[in-house]
This record gives sequence, C-alpha cells and structure tokens, in this order.
Amino acid sequence: MLTALAFIFTLGLLVTVHEYGHFQVAKWCGVKVLKFSIGFGKPLWSKKFGQDQSEFIIAAIPLGGYVKMLDEREFDQESQPTQYSEVDLKRAFNRQSVYKRIAIVLAGPMANLLLAIFLYWVLFMLGIVGLKPVVGKVADHSPAAVAGFSIGETIQKVNGKNAATWQEVSWGLLNISLKNKVVAVQTLSNNQEIHTHQLNLSKLNLEEANKDVMASLGLAAYQPNIPARIGEIIKNSPADLANLKTNDLVLNVNYNKIDVWQEFVQEVRSHPNIPLDILVKRDSEELRLTLRPEAVVENGQTIGRIGAAFKMEQNALDQIFITTRYSVGAALVKATEKTWDTVIFSLQMLGKMVTGQLSLKGMSGPFTIADYAGQSAQIGIKAFLGFLALISISLCVLNLLPIPVLDGGHFMYYIVEILTGKPVSESIMMIGQKIGFLLLGFMMIIALYNDINRLITG
Repeated sequence: MLTALAFIFTLGLLVTVHEYGHFQVAKWCGVKVLKFSIGFGKPLWSKKFGQDQSEFIIAAIPLGGYVKMLDEREFDQESQPTQYSEVDLKRAFNRQSVYKRIAIVLAGPMANLLLAIFLYWVLFMLGIVGLKPVVGKVADHSPAAVAGFSIGETIQKVNGKNAATWQEVSWGLLNISLKNKVVAVQTLSNNQEIHTHQLNLSKLNLEEANKDVMASLGLAAYQPNIPARIGEIIKNSPADLANLKTNDLVLNVNYNKIDVWQEFVQEVRSHPNIPLDILVKRDSEELRLTLRPEAVVENGQTIGRIGAAFKMEQNALDQIFITTRYSVGAALVKATEKTWDTVIFSLQMLGKMVTGQLSLKGMSGPFTIADYAGQSAQIGIKAFLGFLALISISLCVLNLLPIPVLDGGHFMYYIVEILTGKPVSESIMMIGQKIGFLLLGFMMIIALYNDINRLITG
C-alpha cells in the first residue's frame, strides 16, 4: 500500500508541476488554454475555472498529462469552430511568435528542474545524514591500493571539490569517471597529514554504477565493531518466528562464537532456508533458539535473511555518521550545483547508451520507479524528497530529448524555423510524429523488459 501511494503521489506531483509550467507560461504569453489534464483517458473529475473557462481534469490513467491550447492547426480543414471569435484566434498557439512557442514548450521541463532545486534546497537546509568519508578497508591490488590509500584516512576533496560524506565522494568519483580516467583525491591521515592520491578510474565499470562505486575501486567505509545485538524486528519475519527479541545479544551460531554483528550477518546470509542453532543472552539469561533464514535473491545470488536490524548505541553511531547542514543561501547554491551535475551526468549516460558504450540495462520503467518510491518513503521523508528530486530531473531530461512528440522535439522544430525563416511543414511534422511514437514505444519496451527482468532476478 505504501509503495502504491508513494508511486501515485510521485507521478501526480511531477506531472502536475510539469504541466503547470506549460500552463502558466502559456497564460503569460496570452495563449488561450482550453484544458489542463492530469492523467489520460476517461475524466474522473472536471471543472472549468477562470476568465477563459479552462477545463481542469483528473483522468483515470495517471501516467502523464497534457495542456491543450487553442490551435488552428487542429481545426477541420473545411470549417472553423464558430465559438471562437477573432479575438480568441489571435490568442491561438500557432499565431504566437516562435520565441513565445519555445518558452511555452520549455516551461514544462524547466518547472521540473526548479522543483528539483527546491527539493534539494529543503534537504540541504534540513541536513543530509551520511557516512563519514573515513577509509576502513583497502582491497589488495585494487585501484585504491595502487593509489596508496591507507586505513583511517579521511577523504576531504575529490578533484578539488569538498566532500563531506562517503556518498558525496562516491557521487564525485562516478561523475568524474565519465570525463577523466585519473582523479586527485585529497585525504587527511590519522597524523593530521594531508595526502593527495592519484586514483585511476579506468577500471570502474559504469554498468555497475547503480551498485557500490567505492567497493569497485577497492575502498570500504570505516565501521566500528558492532555487538551482535538485535534491534528492530519485522513482524512475522524469521527472526520474529524464532522468538528473537529486541536487545537479545547473539553469542554463537551453530556453536561458532559470534563477536560482532557482521559475523552474525555472514552466518545468516550463507544459510538460506537452513535452520541455525543460535545462543542468545536475554537480560541475565542464556537461551538457545532455532532460526531459519528465508531465502531471497540479491544480485542474482540466493542469500539468507531474517528480518532483523542491529541495535547500535549513540556513541557508535556518532563514530560513523555525520549530519551536514547548510545556511539558506549556501543550501540554494548547493542544490543548484547538485541539480546541474545530475542533469549533465544523466545526459552523458544517455549519450553512452546511444553510442553503444553502455548497455540499455540502465533504463528503468514504472515498476522500478514504484519500487524505489516505496523504499524511499519507508526510509523517511528525507530519502523520499531526494528520490522526488532525482525523478523530477529524469523527467526533465527525458522531455528535452530531440524526439518528435516530446518537448525537445518541438523545440528542435522551432530552432529549424528560426534558422530557415519558415515553420516546418505539416507533412514533415506528421512523419516526425510517427518516428517519435516509434522511438518512445521502443524505449518503453526496453524499460518494461528491464523492470520485469529485475523483478525475476532480484
């Protein structure tokens, strides 16, 4: 239910903002707006408002929307609707200057861009919680080991830009890998000495960009030794059915001593659907329980999972997490930079897909978006706001692609009109429309295939 509600809210908000951008700029340009619809198909609700009596509609299929403006090109060739006066016809979209039409077409994607900036702005003012960028492990013979990284170093800058969290370091490295193959990473050692490491990114596999970038470079974040103490337990999970309780301390599994949480996790993951004999300490009493991890598929591998989290004391949390907050002005600058970097990164990734440098597996459809909407909403409001900003940017980038029927395709027509001094002919626009629908259909098929494949393989 949470996933469904989060998905509907996400689509509703982003589509409404996008279409409102078209609507408002059209009004500013003096164009008569006939309809403003959220969704397609049969109207569930409609009402007319304003001096122009524009009809506002909420329709049955919530996978998009549209703004219908007065346009003489849609009239029957032999007759013209009588309800429109000459004053109305002067406000028709097709009679506006090419620059006004460009403004109206680009207003939708720009509204999504502004929404993303606003959401990131709020996030940066509220405070971003992330892992401290402290190196906890360096894999042997990895790019990080070759670059000379050491355990305990705190990463301060990536390519000259400050990085406050492990996540910012990861994003910075991934972003730079599309342009440069070697990046300078500044660190601070335990002895307060500043070092600059030349990290080779040539072995970074962009196909794995949705996984752990840092791990692929041989870096792992510092984690303190966490006792194997049970925290939150999901109802009716294997942990709940085994009678595990919050605050239970796991002492051994199958008579193998357990000192830290990670050792317990490894035992659970390596025994999918296999009963485990565990000894726990509850208050002052020791109890022996039988725990059967459920089998789940993760990245194509079957692992065990019990539906329980670890309990961590505040002093341990303070060792690994940091909250970064910005002032109103600094947050706005940071939000604008983040949005712009994400737009450029998305375009570069799309370019690599088109040129065959990346596979099309990175494309996602509605099922993946719904899944991420539900997951981020479950984590908390900050995660959900970040998800909304990212999807809003993706919607902006998608609509700016030079594909007929999209905003970017219309923008392309208007640029041709400016260069040639005359509008693109109706016949060419009709051919472009067919090509555009074909391309969009192809993209949707790939996205749905990827979605289904992820659902099957986990």
